[in-house]
Amino acid sequence: MTLYVGCQYYNCCAFVVIFKKSTIIIAMDMLAPVENLKGVGPKTAQALHGVNINTVGDLIYCLPRIYENYQTTVPIEELRPGKVIVRGKISDLRIMRTSRRQLTITEGVIRDDTGLIRTIWFNQPYRAKQFDPNREYYFTGKYELKGNRYILTSPSATLVQDIEKDGNAAGFQPIYSAKNAIKPQLFHKIISGIRSDFAGIPDLLPFIDGIPDYIKPGARAEALFYSHFPESPEEAEQGRKYLAYEEVFELILAAKLNKQENQRLKSIPLKFNADFTKKLVKSLPFQLTGAQRRSTWEILQALERRTPMNRLLQGDVGSGKTVVAALAAAQTALNGHQTALLAPTAILASQHFESLLGLFQGLQKANPGILMPRIALLTGATRDKKALKRLIRNGDIDLVIGTHALLTDTTDFHSLAFCIIDEQHRFGVNQRQKLLLKSPENTAPHLLSMTATPIPRSLQLTVFGDLDVSLLNELPPGRQPIVTKILPENQQTDELYPKMRELLQKGQQIYWICQVIEEKNSNVATPVKKQAKKLTELFPQYKIGVLHGKMKPDEKDQVMDDFAKSKIQVLVSTTVVEVGVNVPNANMIIIQDSENYGLAQLHQLRGRVGRGDQPASCFLLTTGEGKPSKRLREMEKSTDGFHLAEIDLKIRGPGEIYGAMQHGELNLQVANLSDTETITQASHHAGEFAKNPAEMAKYPELSARIKKYQQLTTLN
Repeated sequence: MTLYVGCQYYNCCAFVVIFKKSTIIIAMDMLAPVENLKGVGPKTAQALHGVNINTVGDLIYCLPRIYENYQTTVPIEELRPGKVIVRGKISDLRIMRTSRRQLTITEGVIRDDTGLIRTIWFNQPYRAKQFDPNREYYFTGKYELKGNRYILTSPSATLVQDIEKDGNAAGFQPIYSAKNAIKPQLFHKIISGIRSDFAGIPDLLPFIDGIPDYIKPGARAEALFYSHFPESPEEAEQGRKYLAYEEVFELILAAKLNKQENQRLKSIPLKFNADFTKKLVKSLPFQLTGAQRRSTWEILQALERRTPMNRLLQGDVGSGKTVVAALAAAQTALNGHQTALLAPTAILASQHFESLLGLFQGLQKANPGILMPRIALLTGATRDKKALKRLIRNGDIDLVIGTHALLTDTTDFHSLAFCIIDEQHRFGVNQRQKLLLKSPENTAPHLLSMTATPIPRSLQLTVFGDLDVSLLNELPPGRQPIVTKILPENQQTDELYPKMRELLQKGQQIYWICQVIEEKNSNVATPVKKQAKKLTELFPQYKIGVLHGKMKPDEKDQVMDDFAKSKIQVLVSTTVVEVGVNVPNANMIIIQDSENYGLAQLHQLRGRVGRGDQPASCFLLTTGEGKPSKRLREMEKSTDGFHLAEIDLKIRGPGEIYGAMQHGELNLQVANLSDTETITQASHHAGEFAKNPAEMAKYPELSARIKKYQQLTTLN
């Protein structure tokens, strides 16, 4: 039998007593509120809720950031170059600022009984007040030659008393990340308070034939115990292996359940007219690439079905996604139904409108007997919205392109059968659903999501497993390659400025990308306003424009319109220009502090240039502190977005990549999505289990975790 009981250590039912023969097992309720635990009072509970730790399970799944083996600590006199751990006291702390870029340097001296070493932190001024000179710390960092002396560079620090209990020497220890008001020491104390109860953590995954041997009864409890309380690297790795499988399984199962739910919906079938499509393709002012032809065929075939298409069209910058979408919209109009194209910004919506209007007018001229889609633009700046919305509601517009104005309650469609969402990661789940709910009653529109952010194959199998994917991996003929070069800042005067002047004299334009807007925002990156002032002094004969996220939408649109019309020659901007803007006359982009960006973002930024018929260049400016990072060297070598996406996944992990692509955060902690063996095994496991969705009712905790992933990963 099973019953909930009170306990002297816990406020209420965080645990379950299970009577089995003569054995009593205390089973942990992972869905119980976190405030049930000993040591978690109202103030701590509020702080935990603030970082989205609401249940016992949330707490236990906050895994250590890294592990340190303090048994490898060495006396200072025995230090050798490389990663080291020393134990000692720190003093003589001081802060210095360099004149160049206001770099902050914090220095100190670490001493033990055998000697002393100097240590240094870059842009961490808080370190000067962090330490008590009378207390001992473990310092972990890189011992290396800087200038003409060896220094411990940017070490992490942990109080000795926090990890040495009851006089026992420190061994292999987990290190937790600080979470706002929750200090690692407090977090470790709460976890340690329930150490003896980890054996009662229930299994999560279903057990079926063909799963790996290490997915067995009790494996979850063991894995989480070894993750929080390992005595060796081998135990920590054993815990990581199971938890990585669990994460991938949940992702894949969520995607498969999403796909099943989508297949239960009904859509309006849009009949494929081969003669119509052939005439359009033949009369295009350019030849489609093989990838464009293949993707168009896949989409038109999917539109014929009575279940809604849920397809991702991914193609590198300039690969021609818009014409593929246009051919599908034309087919929809031929069937007597409407298409909505949702864009993240007004300028991008306007560019789509002008591009498609020109394309359809050209096709109409080449095919006088064929009616092209009637097209309209709906943004916040559209005049007489009421009249336009009336035309949309009456079915007098076949293709409406717009921004968030499409999502308002007053925008109704006569027969919306097809939705195109450009750069879908810019929209939240609720925003996308608002558009999809505008289809006729009891139907769901076909959905085509477009992205210029190449998605690694492993993410396609896991995060986007509910989607069909069409891939544009060829660039149209005639596109000029973009030459990329890493350039230390101190070489700007001799190498960069002359190239800028030469390009400006040809009447071409330049992007200059900065990370922050103003000086007060950061002392580690050059701000937009400061750089714009500097360039105005260097190039007084040219117009220097400024663009950043704090400007009003109409101000941003005006600046981009001026830049597109060559009224601005150099645009100094934050990453708001990252996606979609098309200025063929801009053929140089300079990315300041480039080491602060991920590969995917650098590649997107680089894609702003080289959109015309002229050669283009990209300069990655670095501070000159050490050698360029691996990601910058990869950027310099390759313009293949799909290759760079795979490299970025390996370097940064999926959380950051996917977090930048989606409303929400993936937050994978241990899974390595380049681990094809784990993905293959988990995919088989999830596929077999998903064949009978009713089984989910037997797994309430798994169901709760899966719903989180379903909401995060679904596009509709």
